Amino acid sequence: MGDGTRGAEVNGGEGIEWLADTGGAVGGVVFARGIPPEELARRMGADPAAVTGPISGTEIWDLDIEVYRPSGDGDGVIRVGEAAGWSFAIEYGDSTGGELLTEIARDGVEVVHFRPMPEQQPALLDYARDGAVLCGFGLGEERWRWGQEPDLLVPELVAAFALAADGVTPVRPGGESCAAVRRRTLGAVGRRFGLDLPRAVLGELRLPAYVVRGTPDMELR
Repeated sequence: MGDGTRGAEVNGGEGIEWLADTGGAVGGVVFARGIPPEELARRMGADPAAVTGPISGTEIWDLDIEVYRPSGDGDGVIRVGEAAGWSFAIEYGDSTGGELLTEIARDGVEVVHFRPMPEQQPALLDYARDGAVLCGFGLGEERWRWGQEPDLLVPELVAAFALAADGVTPVRPGGESCAAVRRRTLGAVGRRFGLDLPRAVLGELRLPAYVVRGTPDMELR
């Protein structure tokens, strides 16, 4: 399938807190500001000419995607669109977002990458800009940070009661669950960067898809 469809612009209004509850439904979400969706796909390894017709978040599971191959890379597929001034890529299978952050963020582009990591907590969040990872941390483990400016988002994390005023001590108001902490952290990051994504992107909302790794069969079965 290859009709050159541009990534769709979608309406949000739901923030990104809900991504904390996606579990293994997606491999990750890449947000990029400063490039269109098709360029985001290209920087993630896609052939721009090999875009599918728009498919839904439920139809993606009808594709023949091998997540793991003992002798080599698994298959990585993304669906792309635009929301709130950011391009986004929903990752499935053995995708490339976590490996190519600096490539995606080159030439002044901003990138926020969320990885749920359901089988190996914590979930991870990175922010990159202009070819460098500036800060990153695990959700629920925000006191341990990395990047060129690891404390960049500490004011937001303190304001969201993910960390105490010292920027190190975890905060658990009322003994709330780890899932609630993850949601608050994602909410703080989403507000900081103006991120917004409707839950429908994982359902019936149809978006063009690209292969970024491997050799999946992209024909719907």
